[in-house]
Amino acid sequence: MGRIIASTNVTIDGSVCDPTGEEGRPGGGWFGRIGSADHDAFGRAALEEARAAGAFLMGRHTYEFLASRWPDRTGPLAERLGEIDKFVVSATLAGPAWRNTSVLRDDPVPAVAALKRRIDGDIVVPASFRLVRALLDADLVDELRVIVYPFLVGTGEPGYGHLSAARRLHLLDHRRLGEDLTYAAYRIDPGAEPPADR
Repeated sequence: MGRIIASTNVTIDGSVCDPTGEEGRPGGGWFGRIGSADHDAFGRAALEEARAAGAFLMGRHTYEFLASRWPDRTGPLAERLGEIDKFVVSATLAGPAWRNTSVLRDDPVPAVAALKRRIDGDIVVPASFRLVRALLDADLVDELRVIVYPFLVGTGEPGYGHLSAARRLHLLDHRRLGEDLTYAAYRIDPGAEPPADR
């Protein structure tokens, strides 16, 4: 039985929008504004996560973003991303070119539940926020990992907003990455969090 790990980058004020700035959204481009020590630390963390994963699971948008960048690159992370099994939830994606990619065309919740039963180890879900929200609401996400970037952008959408109910998280790990990045991992309690006492 696998574990679903939702993994993302986020600003201090919670924005996950347009980290590379390619969408031209206000407040975007924050991923590229960190220093070289932080870039190197992020790369090491990404490689560590990819090496430990049994598979990657993505929505179509995230898959197309990564597939447009990584297949032609070299180095340990590019090699690992190429060789790992990748699953994409999409009703329309046809003939994915990135090797070791399979498309899950059915309703994502039962399709991912079946994938979780079939794969041993961590199934990492990078970004893919619409997919992750559906999986959180179905109690299929076991762990949430975030790398926090040292920016207040004042705009943008939170990655895990619009859930059907609150969730309780328990800290598993936290550490500094590079000079200014922070990594944290949380175990997620299944089921809705009861309302706070007033």
